[in-house]
Amino acid sequence: MATKKMNILVYSGNGSTTESVRHCLYTLRRLLSPTYAVIPVTGDVIIKEPWQYTCALLVFPGGADMGYCRTLNGEGNRRISRYVNNGGSYLGFCAGGYYGSQKCEFEVDNPKMGVVGERELAFFPGICRGLAFEGFVYHSEAGARAADIKIEKSAFQDVKSNLQDTFKSYYNGGGVFVDAKKLENRGVQILASYTEDLHVDSGEGKAAVVYRKVGEGHIVLTGPHPEMAPQNLTKTPKIPNYSSAIDAITATDPTRVAFMRLVLQKLGLEVNEEEQAVPPLSRLHLTSHSPTDVADLVASWKEIITVVDGEEYLRGGNDVFRIEKEGSTWGIQGLKKAIEAVGDVLPAVITGKETDPPSTQSPKDDEPKTPEDQIRDLITYTSTTTTPDQILDHSKLIKSLHPHTTNHPTTQETPSFNHATYYTNLHHHHAQTQTHAPTFGQHLLYSAVTTSTNTLLEQNPSLLQHLPTGFTATATTQIAGRGRGTNPWIAPPGALMFSTIIHHSIPLTPSAPIIFIQYIAALAIVRGIHSYAPGYQQLDVKLKWPNDIYTRLPGSATNPLVKIGGILVNSSYTASAYSIVCGIGLNLSNPLPTTSLNHLIPALTAPPLDPLVPEKLLASILAAFEALYVDFCRLGWSAEMEEEYYAHWLHGGQVVSLETAEASGVKARIRGITRDWGLLLAEELGWEDRPTGRLVALQSDSNSFDFFKGLVRRKV
Repeated sequence: MATKKMNILVYSGNGSTTESVRHCLYTLRRLLSPTYAVIPVTGDVIIKEPWQYTCALLVFPGGADMGYCRTLNGEGNRRISRYVNNGGSYLGFCAGGYYGSQKCEFEVDNPKMGVVGERELAFFPGICRGLAFEGFVYHSEAGARAADIKIEKSAFQDVKSNLQDTFKSYYNGGGVFVDAKKLENRGVQILASYTEDLHVDSGEGKAAVVYRKVGEGHIVLTGPHPEMAPQNLTKTPKIPNYSSAIDAITATDPTRVAFMRLVLQKLGLEVNEEEQAVPPLSRLHLTSHSPTDVADLVASWKEIITVVDGEEYLRGGNDVFRIEKEGSTWGIQGLKKAIEAVGDVLPAVITGKETDPPSTQSPKDDEPKTPEDQIRDLITYTSTTTTPDQILDHSKLIKSLHPHTTNHPTTQETPSFNHATYYTNLHHHHAQTQTHAPTFGQHLLYSAVTTSTNTLLEQNPSLLQHLPTGFTATATTQIAGRGRGTNPWIAPPGALMFSTIIHHSIPLTPSAPIIFIQYIAALAIVRGIHSYAPGYQQLDVKLKWPNDIYTRLPGSATNPLVKIGGILVNSSYTASAYSIVCGIGLNLSNPLPTTSLNHLIPALTAPPLDPLVPEKLLASILAAFEALYVDFCRLGWSAEMEEEYYAHWLHGGQVVSLETAEASGVKARIRGITRDWGLLLAEELGWEDRPTGRLVALQSDSNSFDFFKGLVRRKV
């Protein structure tokens, strides 16, 4: 078995700042998605989980490197060092640059701010010394500036002839790599230099960005922040110099992007020729097999709807939804209408209206806002967000929800999803499974572009409790997809993504434990693919415990297994039932980042098969899911289900190394999952791999299990 290195991990633990992490995620995703999955990770992940085997690049953003030391000194740094020496790549911005050097010297003569000390990683075999430019203030832009950076073109391959020599980069507190020029005999290359006079002695050279080969791996460390895009920097009248700096950075932004592309290529990554812009959120379309049921469903939301200036808004918890009226429009025109409606309570800079002088009596700061005023704040945020091509707080954006109470959406309204095709096939597959009064998929919430179908349902509890079992949300594109633990499912174009609600009665749980819902969902995926139409049972789909979908990569000499999908199950509970949101993502037609179901089809034997269509496959999986769930409620995890599950399981008889509190490095053979609580069951092996008779049951805990490296590890 083999696992492709497709993860870019951005450290977001102790010492990092939220803004620095967000800037890293923004720029790296634009340059590397969908070939790679760009994922934030905590210190616990670095220390405890087997991230090294799938990580193509480890990134340390800006922040305070002493926090990195406190968290990762010892085991964390040993893991990072082994990872790089064994062929991994490390990229450190600003604080990450200090952290990756042999020694950090920061404001050594300042008793309040000074930081001096050796660093364990020591990838740069010298000192990173700061401040390169004076004026730094913690948690402020007062010392930020546009640093003039010269690109050392000779350090790169395939540099375009029209690339400018210099660019302006955001800088705020970074260092210079001392005597980098003298360290060329130790493998150091200067990738970029400061052109201006520095606040500290830099030795030979003014190295702003350095590269070095470490063992079999690569590192790049920076003093400035070339990852920070100017569209995500906010001007402030209080710091006029900072506003001027943003203008300067903006003027040379194409060169900054080109430099970032060269840096990532230097680290051995496949980089997009053009940046992948983040698409704007689109309208949510609420439909049902019978359109009249939509009106009944919306009517049931009456108690969670707030009326603001004649418009209806549903406050779900994480999100606010504007309920469109039949025939209404949303978007810029709708926002202008909303602005006009609430113009009296919004500042003139937004509405363009002159307002009366403010009252001399200001409201109390601690006075709670009414639900109406909270919604008005979100209207303000949504209306003043002029472009999606920047870092946004998507929870603050009002989502537009259009209930279709008379007809299904036309193909002009939803060009990427044919509702008529979906409902026709849903009826067909429900008939095939002989499900009485089916509910799965009968109500559908579709969006061309959304944040995450799981987030829309699971993190909006007020809405969740008013949606029926089987209600399903799907989207063509997710821009903030979620996954289990630290392993989010990335949703490039061509993926089938959906989330289905199940209200599972608490009295059922002794005989039908909710832990098995993820296994039922996995079986539904296999059944749905194989029953899509005659011939599709040839598709070789495998199940990796506990929640991943795999297949064998066609056309490869080693025929490796690669991931094509995943399952995420979240649950909450009331007095009578668990509310379960089961999210499923399948790579249907995009060859990246691994392969897709439709790329398997040409390798199949006759007869020739057409590519899978998302509407038809969604219908087939949902019908299979409901049939399995009905049987599960009646029979529990039956012997028939178990047999079917094991027929597609990857782990039967696999020998692994156990890493638990009770046993470390002990070999064991996987026997299956327990029938009561769905735990992984393994039998300990002794001398010459002979069974000892001791059984170990392990709970599912996300990506601490790396079966492809023969490792099963329990979190501590």
